[in-house]
Amino acid sequence: MLEVSRLTTRYGAISALRDAELRVGSGEVVGLIGPNGAGKTTLLGSIAGLLSPAAGSVTFEGADITGHSPEKLLRLGVALVPEHRRIFGDLTVEENLKIGGITQSRDERAELLDEMGERFPVLREKRTVAAGYLSGGESQQLAIARALMSKPRLLMMDEPSLGLAPVLVDVVFELIESLRSQGRTLLVVEQNATRMLEAADRAYVLRSGEIVAQGTGAELRERPDLFDTFVGGNGQ
Repeated sequence: MLEVSRLTTRYGAISALRDAELRVGSGEVVGLIGPNGAGKTTLLGSIAGLLSPAAGSVTFEGADITGHSPEKLLRLGVALVPEHRRIFGDLTVEENLKIGGITQSRDERAELLDEMGERFPVLREKRTVAAGYLSGGESQQLAIARALMSKPRLLMMDEPSLGLAPVLVDVVFELIESLRSQGRTLLVVEQNATRMLEAADRAYVLRSGEIVAQGTGAELRERPDLFDTFVGGNGQ
């Protein structure tokens, strides 16, 4: 479904991402792990149209989407849950969700709102509440639900468990597992490497802007050197 070939992205003279090669098959959950500053968010931003690659290409369902705008990518079926959620705090929960479904018809938006209410009961309960009053865990659920409102064929998440209490981290990974069971396609950047490798079909390890390891979650978990060399410490 998604093919990234020799992708390079620079900030001025600094190459934050160098010759990245990555693929995501339909129905796969693919993890992207590595230490802070490794280039994980840069890679997602380059795919999602937030950054302009200096070289290389991104192909989605056989079409070259390199450098496409986020709006165009959303209409093609590529959605991003950004780091730090980026929800609209002054708008209600329901208004945030409706914005996420802007590419859908009115009837489809209504159906999707009902679906999000079933999947995220707390959002249904707080649909008229300004999003700025939500807790961290509730905000993350809203950010994910807003992305799902566009009915994406590829859902990308950037650090979905960042800053959450352990019980809410469990909620995030339960959601990832639920989406996987429905055949959704996910590319997930996650600092909690241990949990991500448990959840992923396959994963890539980034370090200093380069992909230095890849394999199934099981294969990478069996690498005794992985966390010490590429991730650090216990993989959290």
